[in-house]
Amino acid sequence: MGKYTLLLTEGRAKRGRFETVHGTIETPVFMNVGTAAAIKGAVSTDDLQEIKCQVELSNTYHLHVRPGDEIVKKMGGLHRFMVWDKPILTDSGGFQVFSLAGLRKIKEEGVYFNSHIDGRKIFMGPEESMQIQSNLASTIAMAFDECPPALAEREYVQNSVDRTTRWLMRCKNEMARLNGLPDTINKEQMLFGINQGAIYPDIRIEHAKRIREMDLDGYAIGGLAVGETHAEMYHILDEVVPYLPQDKPTYLMGVGTPANILEGVERGVDFFDCVYPSRNGRHGHVYTNHGKLNLFNAKYELDDRPIEEGCQCPACRRYSRAYIRHLLKAKEMLGMRLCVLHNLYFYNNMMEEIRQALEGGRFAEYKKQKLAGMEDGQ
Repeated sequence: MGKYTLLLTEGRAKRGRFETVHGTIETPVFMNVGTAAAIKGAVSTDDLQEIKCQVELSNTYHLHVRPGDEIVKKMGGLHRFMVWDKPILTDSGGFQVFSLAGLRKIKEEGVYFNSHIDGRKIFMGPEESMQIQSNLASTIAMAFDECPPALAEREYVQNSVDRTTRWLMRCKNEMARLNGLPDTINKEQMLFGINQGAIYPDIRIEHAKRIREMDLDGYAIGGLAVGETHAEMYHILDEVVPYLPQDKPTYLMGVGTPANILEGVERGVDFFDCVYPSRNGRHGHVYTNHGKLNLFNAKYELDDRPIEEGCQCPACRRYSRAYIRHLLKAKEMLGMRLCVLHNLYFYNNMMEEIRQALEGGRFAEYKKQKLAGMEDGQ
């Protein structure tokens, strides 16, 4: 079991500490997404240590398809395989099943779908998802759920959420069984449940009440940032977070921009993850305290400044915008790598600033200043 300590609050915002078998996580935290056990953009686990990453996130479905979770288990689990000694969260594969909508069939026992790589038939249900995540031996496993489209019909969403609740019970039972087996690598593996309900606050709240009774290690809010507006997302958080246990971590899945994160923290969220910083970095889009820059723009051709003055990331400590722009234009991998390192550092460092602001009782002021700065442009 992980031990979550709520250190202090400012309004609904939480400053917490989550102790795990792979080390302590200071929250609020941004998890750096390494889908296939690597951050896209040639970022190593040594780099992750340097850019203040606390938690790495890998993907159950992708690692099951390639190289295969049995192989990862034979290699000693994900921590040994990718040479990372801090916490790892694995998502359950549920979202990939949602995003592969054309290839799937959902039934009570689980989901039948085709691999996006070679088309072979795959079945995944709650037990399979737990078995794969147990083989990966991550610190935190996510429950297997269905992520209904944000704008789905009410009746569909209600039926989907009811099934997700039944699946969660099966996940919990299977996780307990797996953690008791002699050859399980991480017998302390934790399980987070996922709140669903699209943009229906009453379905969300009812689901939150049902899953909090299961006394899980943490609770995620899934099925947001999938087609609804930011205003709808914030409204759902306002409605549902108060019904999730305050003495457990709250995780907003797949969100988002720096502004989304600040809004999420204000509403009581502890954990975030998103592919934006690495995806944007690979396309030469970099985050700064004055907004996002596109380094492909001609105006940076002779710009000898770092991406951001005063930034302590590996890119900004040494290289100019002009040089990084040249690398991107020349399709040199180093250009992508430096942009991804900068963006992840920007996010991880922002989380550190958020924690410090909460400790000083000035989060509201920090949020206002950060948002105002990022609208400046440069």
